[in-house]
Amino acid sequence: MTPEQAMPAGAAGPVATDMAALEPLKTVKRRWPAIIGGLLTLAMVVGLGRELFGRGLVGLSHSVPTNPLFYVVFVGLYMALPIGDYIIFRRLWGIPVSGLAALIRKRIANEVAFSYSGEAYFYAWARAHAKMVAAPFGAVKDVGILSAIAGNAITLLMVALALPVGRELLTHEQLRLVWGSIAIVMATSLPFLIFSRRVFSLDRKTLWWIFTVHCVRLIVNSLLIALAWHFGMPDVSLGMWLFLSAARLLVSRLPLVPNKDLLFANFAILLIGQDQALSELIAFTAALTLLVHVVLIALFGLMELVRRVRA
Repeated sequence: MTPEQAMPAGAAGPVATDMAALEPLKTVKRRWPAIIGGLLTLAMVVGLGRELFGRGLVGLSHSVPTNPLFYVVFVGLYMALPIGDYIIFRRLWGIPVSGLAALIRKRIANEVAFSYSGEAYFYAWARAHAKMVAAPFGAVKDVGILSAIAGNAITLLMVALALPVGRELLTHEQLRLVWGSIAIVMATSLPFLIFSRRVFSLDRKTLWWIFTVHCVRLIVNSLLIALAWHFGMPDVSLGMWLFLSAARLLVSRLPLVPNKDLLFANFAILLIGQDQALSELIAFTAALTLLVHVVLIALFGLMELVRRVRA
């Protein structure tokens, strides 16, 4: 008589018991993308709450631009990053339009939670849509690295264009920090280029295409913010706003420069004056971005709740 035949009817047996013990692990493994996505969504909500109770929406109480074109351009400015990512992942994975919502959350997470939390959120979203997405980690990693390299490349281009013009406006200490930051920007990009075959998962042609999309998106973003500021303060020429937009991109990417917003504001005031109007415009733009973050997170949460209720 075999052990299975000797076993009383209804007894689970060691194999069945082991399989039953593994069921919770299988459930956790199957649901971990949703768990991570939920935790990162909670981090977004906490980050937005911190921004609201810290800085708040005080910028909205400042002088409000009256030109409707400011708000039209602002929508394009806000959507430039998620649309750029959507174009990339649409080609890589064929994601539907609904994936744009996940990419908007990716942007919000990176801005209000912590660095690269947006990439973690989008990776969890991609794993949750595994039937549609194959090997998402490599693609998300490559796109994130190329975004940073494109930002560094555009920054170095802006340095080459802006530094000869603006070096007289910088103190010796600020100029030293700029040169040190340039060295770090170059140093952080070189390893990825030298060891590209080991770092990247996608083929070279696709990598160059993604890099080009990121560069175009950064240039479009700079043009849009210059237009928005021009419509907010039309007495300043569009050419000056384009120069300041390039300076803003440059300052935002330099790692050793402290108080980046303050440095950019001081630089802009030196060029165009009107310190109160300029400060209010910058504060209003930042506060409006935060308000849109809050509205979209609330809207996405409501849509998810309705979907679950219907399910």
